[in-house]
Amino acid sequence: MENRKKVAFYTLGCKLNFSETSTIARNFNDEGFDRVDFEEVADIYVINTCSVTENADKQFKQVVKKAMKLNEKAFVAAVGCYAQLKPEELAAVDGVDLVLGATEKFKITDYIHDLSKNDMGEVHSCEIAEADFYVGSYSIGDRTRAFLKVQDGCDYKCTYCTIPLARGISRSDALENVLKNAKEISAQNIREIVLTGVNIGDYGKGEFGNKKHEHTFLDLVQALDKVDGIERLRISSIEPNLLKNETIDFVSKSRTFVPHFHIPLQSGSNDILKLMKRRYLREVYIDRVNKIREVMPHACIGVDVIVGFPGETDEHFLETYHFLNELDISYLHVFTYSERDNTEAVDMPGVVPSNVRAKRSKMLRGLSVKKRRAFYESQLGTNRTVLFESENKEGYIHGFTENYVKVKTPWNPELINTLHEINLTKIDEDGSVRMEFLNKLAEA
Repeated sequence: MENRKKVAFYTLGCKLNFSETSTIARNFNDEGFDRVDFEEVADIYVINTCSVTENADKQFKQVVKKAMKLNEKAFVAAVGCYAQLKPEELAAVDGVDLVLGATEKFKITDYIHDLSKNDMGEVHSCEIAEADFYVGSYSIGDRTRAFLKVQDGCDYKCTYCTIPLARGISRSDALENVLKNAKEISAQNIREIVLTGVNIGDYGKGEFGNKKHEHTFLDLVQALDKVDGIERLRISSIEPNLLKNETIDFVSKSRTFVPHFHIPLQSGSNDILKLMKRRYLREVYIDRVNKIREVMPHACIGVDVIVGFPGETDEHFLETYHFLNELDISYLHVFTYSERDNTEAVDMPGVVPSNVRAKRSKMLRGLSVKKRRAFYESQLGTNRTVLFESENKEGYIHGFTENYVKVKTPWNPELINTLHEINLTKIDEDGSVRMEFLNKLAEA
């Protein structure tokens, strides 16, 4: 039997990248490659890059170094957002042989003719205007949940963001294809599907390769709720202006959608929201949170926020801090603003010194800990359903309730990838929540 070539993958960045890496990996599989862990010796290393944070750039170089250490003759390919934005920069990194942009990454096997090392990375990246077709994907990373991509690209013009430059215009998967992928996932005994995309609330736009709309995000949610075999569906991140009351009402009564929303805010100051060219003001955000609380008091609400945006004074920052402190939310994802080429914000006045950015970031991270703790405390004594994950962490198995409370119980491999009715009893010193089973069978 011929010796099959080995390929390994490394993904930087978001859930969407993970779902796309999985799809690319399946293409390699179809071409007769065997997938191995990135820690193993492989003939090809594929690195799916991210452009959102400064760290992602540094990480990329470290990942290439790691691959070269494992096999200095290996063929290294870079794909993804950073590869689209700065292809020449990546191609110049020692050891990189191939750089593929937004449309080429899904045809990577066409570009790997021979696996001989190049003196300089070959670049194939399209003009981003050509990234107008949709490639569906989903990831099956661990056995408990899968990320299902439903939309790609973005038509928004936020002044800090390079994603439209890296991923092109907003476009969606056809509804029947999303449902087909969801069925394929559920057939593999995966209990939870997380919907992912760049701007998923915009779902329906570009479903037919043009701007024609047939379906909306609400249609998508309603159709997925009827798919047999799926036990849990989670909406990953959705813009406040696109999260409609009808969707919130539907989720509150839904069979499968869980009471967990992640809604980017970015700033609690209307002045800064306007500078960012966000499509809402803080009043809209308050409305969304109040609506969710009205129909799902126990829902988990996560928030993205950026600190240190140009022009953010101490007053603006405190406005954000107090806004979030008073809002009934459950946790924060805090991003420290970092300059990005070819964005409007990079030329804006009022640059915030990096030590001030770091201090603000630390303050909001502290607030997040407080918020999460308060949310967990509000859930003690309630009955929930937990989905257990697969890792043994220091003798414990962890899982998440439908409303995203992290729970732990002594390790028992039989609990992996199973759903159980539980009662939340107390908060452990590591911040996760202890529980008791309501079905005695689980303890037997």
